[in-house]
Amino acid sequence: MYKSLLIDPEKCTSCLQCEMACSFEHEGVFNPAKSRIKVFEFEHGRTAIPYTCTQCDEAWCMQACPVDAITMNRVTGAKEVNDSLCVGCKVCTLACPFGTINYNQNTGKVIKCDLCGGDPECAKACPTGAITYVNADWTGYERMRTWALSS
Repeated sequence: MYKSLLIDPEKCTSCLQCEMACSFEHEGVFNPAKSRIKVFEFEHGRTAIPYTCTQCDEAWCMQACPVDAITMNRVTGAKEVNDSLCVGCKVCTLACPFGTINYNQNTGKVIKCDLCGGDPECAKACPTGAITYVNADWTGYERMRTWALSS
């Protein structure tokens, strides 16, 4: 059974610990600009929502890649970018309906959440439990729709 990130916006305080943990894990620096998870603030900071790749079942990014540089990790279910194959064309960034794939100017490649190999640093760093790593059946479109309708 695959697991995925579950984000509870009501618990997010916009502390950016998730962004810091992610950038340190992947880039070796504490720099939110280099993070694969972002905290988006609405209503001038009254509401903060962390967002990252949702690891879509259909994965438009993976289907759009002309060199097959995005593949599914069979252990975690994460759609991962293979840097040695990525040519930096950015087609996947256009294909992603959520805008969660970013271009890294330093490397000339794209970056996206890879679930840290099954042990996501963002979830471990979140002090309020706004980001948790749970069974994939507990997340997804229906859960988001239910939450949106109740808000």
